[in-house]
Amino acid sequence: MLDLVRAFPGSPGSACCLHTLCLPTESLLLYPSADTVVILDATSLRFLRALAFSQVFPGASANRNITSLAIDPALKLVAAASGPRLAVWSLSGVSARTWLVHSSLLLPNDKHITAVDCSSGLLVVATESTLSVHTLVMENDLPTWSSKWSCRSYLPVHFSPSLAYVATVSEQAKIIRIILTTSGRQIQAIPHLRPVTSVIWRSTQASSRDGLVLYTVTSDATLRIFTPVLDSPQHMQLHATLDISSATASKLPTSPTDHPASSVFYLNREIVTQTLTTVLSGASDKDDAKIRRVQDIRDAGWDMFMQVLPDGSLSIRANIDRRPPTLLKRFTLLQNVPFTFLRAPSHLHVVPGLTKHTLALVSTTPLSVHMLEPLNFFDSRSDGLTLLGRVHDYTTDGEPRIKQFVRTPDGTGLAIVRETGGDAWIVRDHGTSLQRAGKWTTADNVVVLNGGKFYMMWGRSFATFSNATYLLTLHTTPELTLSLPPISSLFSLPSRNSAPYECIYAITADLAPTIFHIHAMSGGLPSLSVISQTALPLPSPVAFILPVDPMGWISSRDTAGMERDVLLSVGRDGELMFWVPDGNGTGWRRTGRLRTGRTSIRMARCSSAKKTVLIVPRADGEEELTIWDSKKSEFSSGLEYAKILGSSEHVNDLDWSSTPDNQSILAVGFAYRVEILCQQRMTYFDEGPGWGVIKSIDIENLLPHPISDSIWLAHGTLLIGSGHQMCLYGLPRQLEKRETEEGLFELPSSDVAAVSLWDKLDLVKEILVHLSRESLPQKKSRLKSSHRVSPPAVFVSVNGLEETDEPEDQGFSRPLIERLLDHLEATPLPHLTPNEHAHLLVLIRAVLEVDESRRALDANGLRYLISMRSFYILNQRASAPSSPESRGAVSRRSGWRARLRFRDIIWAFHSETQGLLLSASLAACQGKMTWSDARALGVFLWLNSVESMRSHMELIARTEYMAGDARDPVACSLFYFALGKHKLVHGLWRQAAWHKEQAVMIKFLSNDFAQPRWRTAALKNAYALLGKRRFEYAAAFFILSGNLKDAVNVCLLLRDILNETTIPLAFKKGNRWLGSWAFWLLHRRDLAVRILVTPLQDVAGALDIPITEFGNPHYDDPSLALLFSQLKSKTLQTAKGTSEISGRTEFNFVLQMARVFTRMGCHALALDLVRSWSFDRPSLVTHDPTQHFAPPSPTTARRLHALEQAMRRRSSIVIDIDPFTVPPTRRPSPKPREVTEPPAQLMKETINEGDLVARKAGLGSLLKTAKQDVQVPEFDMSSFI
Repeated sequence: MLDLVRAFPGSPGSACCLHTLCLPTESLLLYPSADTVVILDATSLRFLRALAFSQVFPGASANRNITSLAIDPALKLVAAASGPRLAVWSLSGVSARTWLVHSSLLLPNDKHITAVDCSSGLLVVATESTLSVHTLVMENDLPTWSSKWSCRSYLPVHFSPSLAYVATVSEQAKIIRIILTTSGRQIQAIPHLRPVTSVIWRSTQASSRDGLVLYTVTSDATLRIFTPVLDSPQHMQLHATLDISSATASKLPTSPTDHPASSVFYLNREIVTQTLTTVLSGASDKDDAKIRRVQDIRDAGWDMFMQVLPDGSLSIRANIDRRPPTLLKRFTLLQNVPFTFLRAPSHLHVVPGLTKHTLALVSTTPLSVHMLEPLNFFDSRSDGLTLLGRVHDYTTDGEPRIKQFVRTPDGTGLAIVRETGGDAWIVRDHGTSLQRAGKWTTADNVVVLNGGKFYMMWGRSFATFSNATYLLTLHTTPELTLSLPPISSLFSLPSRNSAPYECIYAITADLAPTIFHIHAMSGGLPSLSVISQTALPLPSPVAFILPVDPMGWISSRDTAGMERDVLLSVGRDGELMFWVPDGNGTGWRRTGRLRTGRTSIRMARCSSAKKTVLIVPRADGEEELTIWDSKKSEFSSGLEYAKILGSSEHVNDLDWSSTPDNQSILAVGFAYRVEILCQQRMTYFDEGPGWGVIKSIDIENLLPHPISDSIWLAHGTLLIGSGHQMCLYGLPRQLEKRETEEGLFELPSSDVAAVSLWDKLDLVKEILVHLSRESLPQKKSRLKSSHRVSPPAVFVSVNGLEETDEPEDQGFSRPLIERLLDHLEATPLPHLTPNEHAHLLVLIRAVLEVDESRRALDANGLRYLISMRSFYILNQRASAPSSPESRGAVSRRSGWRARLRFRDIIWAFHSETQGLLLSASLAACQGKMTWSDARALGVFLWLNSVESMRSHMELIARTEYMAGDARDPVACSLFYFALGKHKLVHGLWRQAAWHKEQAVMIKFLSNDFAQPRWRTAALKNAYALLGKRRFEYAAAFFILSGNLKDAVNVCLLLRDILNETTIPLAFKKGNRWLGSWAFWLLHRRDLAVRILVTPLQDVAGALDIPITEFGNPHYDDPSLALLFSQLKSKTLQTAKGTSEISGRTEFNFVLQMARVFTRMGCHALALDLVRSWSFDRPSLVTHDPTQHFAPPSPTTARRLHALEQAMRRRSSIVIDIDPFTVPPTRRPSPKPREVTEPPAQLMKETINEGDLVARKAGLGSLLKTAKQDVQVPEFDMSSFI
């Protein structure tokens, strides 16, 4: 996913304060940039984080830059000064990213800090007029700085290693003054002929803590070594001088102006010695010349200096410390080849390398890091110094803060609008780097042109508009200007490859906005001209007009010739309208509209796929984020996602991007994080939101300032701006390469589930065989090149699966599937969520078990059996103690369900092999089905045979009685009483000698309940048991009393419950499966079909009972189309219901189901659905199955292919109504008036009405041919008891 690939924290200047801090596990590089302290990894130059001065002083001016920086390596402190303020941070633990505010120091407002140094709790601060030393003390457990003394100011300032002295530079930087830390008294002044550029105290030896050795470097790159006088240790004298004339291995410039001045740098002896010791400890050949040389350097304790010469070569000079000072030696250790450095660096530090055997040299400018391998380096080999990285950060210190990003339509060009001015950039290196292309000083609106191509032609690639001058300026040579009224938006559209101009659109800030179409000509002489001045034909005033984000126009495949929306208008009433320019460019044409019902919209953005995100404030301070699809129909309101954001989650910016297959991706920017949302694949398992957060980029521990803007760039990279700094996020190179490799066809678990439900079990088996061949290691090398079949091609084949000559052991079998399951358990498939992967494993095992026990089941029976096996396997996985999801307890959120869903139960309800399903259900319960098992499987909801119900009820009663060791008659009384076997219960009570209620129950059940007296007694006992909350036992006594209504009210099994509870509940929950089942039982089978397709409000209007609550319509299950195709011509009632549905509605319904298939990742099934759906009317005529038909449409019929078994027209139809007494269901269509050219809307209504007339005519023909003497046995709820 998106990772930080490049940071732009600001580059260190030539005169910057560059510091290093060595930690046990890593080395840090620190330098100031504007009002922040930038922290990098010293060995890789990787950005770690930035510390803001405002974190310590929130009320300080944000425009004050940090002027001084110091590091306390002992206490791990960072001190930064700006004006009269000093901020100090401390490292928490050993992590380089966790820094805490430590303390602060505030001087009088007229004292501006010019230099600072910090060491072991001592702080020296220099201002323009004073020099002071402070000590760290604790007051009330808070660290504070206490002043010791102050004197006249000198700078810069440097503590000696013993902290006894401070070295300062004064008098035009030519005099070094040594001052006592304890009193502030000056003990020596050391004059120099040239300005001093660097002062270095050498680390003291352990045997001589107070020994002083001072190195100074002057502006002519000359190093001077000062050592103490023998009889006066506090007084220092010049011991040696190393200047550029002593380097003879490289030719020097003849004039000081020929090359930049060289420089001299001290290589920290402690760091070098530690690395050399590690190298020597691992050396095997002690007599090797390279080993001896490194050992001499380590043992002699040499001080080494690196001198970078003007030609880029370097020289190492050594100084050997001896006592007395007259024995000090200096010589050239090695001379390297030229062009090692691009130019002489201004700063150079040595830090531990990536390994314990290497060193790293960090230099600037530019900021670079070299790996130094000691054995080869000190042997003067070319591979001893290797460049690891170089950062060309085109941002400079003191850049104004970022306000906004503006990009080109394809994301290859970028404009950064700052608080003052701005700059244009070009996106390079596959989106991983940016290069500055130009700057401007003032502008209110900016547009970047053609991804930087204009930059190659004209030298600039942007145009700006200023509200102060009302001029649109094209930054060419010379600049071109165009006068415009005040505008609110300025943007460009993708230009055609052959077009010699760039299209710029400007929208005015009026209440009735005017849109200027401008051409910026690049061919020949540059020009800037207005092509047209138009306005949108809006029916009412709008809140604002926005350009549609064109990122998807470039990345989408197969988009040639497609019409693209250009503008989005957002009405004050929440109505969205989409607009494109008309053919001649003189106006605008509306392509769609969507009523959202939202008002007071604060922000809106529209993607190239017509996905619109809205931010709407709420009264309680919260905000609502909604995402809408413009493809609104009677089956979809357009709302795809809604989320309520807390009052602290204020959305700052929104930006769209697009994948190559035109999937929209949204970036939502908050104060310190950016959430990436994308469309979620719909599944058969969860009813999750249509969109989800796939990545949350949190910058709170990276950049200190709030996010000012974020924007998508080319190649799927995201740029985030904070303060004056930027971070670029993208795919890592290795992951990006892996994404482009050809791999196995994508196999979402929802694809397998959908295929299995759509009567394609053989195809599922074929898919699993291919999956095993591609996944199993032992099969992969042999079969991958020889057997490369694309399973999606089989989805749409007319004749189904092709015959293969594979050996039987390579086909679908238990050993193969068991090996596949074991492999997938250890190595999950990529691109699947953990939930999807778990469901894929469940479905694979369910398909295996169903295939082994399918026997003579019909298609609906197979669907129920697959759902049942998946239900048990998934619950078993979720509740297993070893399952990571269960954690020792059943977690319902991990996939565990209490019962099958109605959409699974209804397949068994319409199956003609219920006897086999009942046997399979018993086998799933190990032959002992309890009432909870029957309720979970919905057995008594789908059984149609009364005799089967009775026998199965008796089996459940026996199982409930035998459960456990107690043999409690209470557990089975309800079921036996319902079966009319209270004498059997009486016998069971005789055997329950252990039960405390035995005597009472034996006496009570011995009475004759045909007499009113004992029925009344049973009724009183039932109400008493209700008071004791023994509901099931109370229901048993209600049945015993003969009061079946009260008994059913407790058990929820009565017929009127369907009307009073079930149907209203189905409408309230939007559960069309439950509603279809209830209508079927009520013999309203016309409504059982209509509720699958027709809007719920329309169905409710045909009912005799009031329906007041309507839930989500839930047109997100393609199996609705499968059930509708089965029921629409099953009986005369269903044919009547089908005739109530217009052809246009059915056509839109099929398209909606295809879209849902696409959202599920089942594109092949979506194609199969639309190409094989039949719009046939119910008929009794038998057609030749070999006859070919035209492609399907709402008004023409065709034969079926993949769905033929499920949707074939029957040669006979069930007669479940009187054909000659069918009441009219709709008013007759009005006679059409004769008009010359009817309006389009009237023509549409006439077509729909004509479609209904045709349907009614077909139904009438069907009813006239039906025979009234056909007797069809039907299940009657009243015969249950």
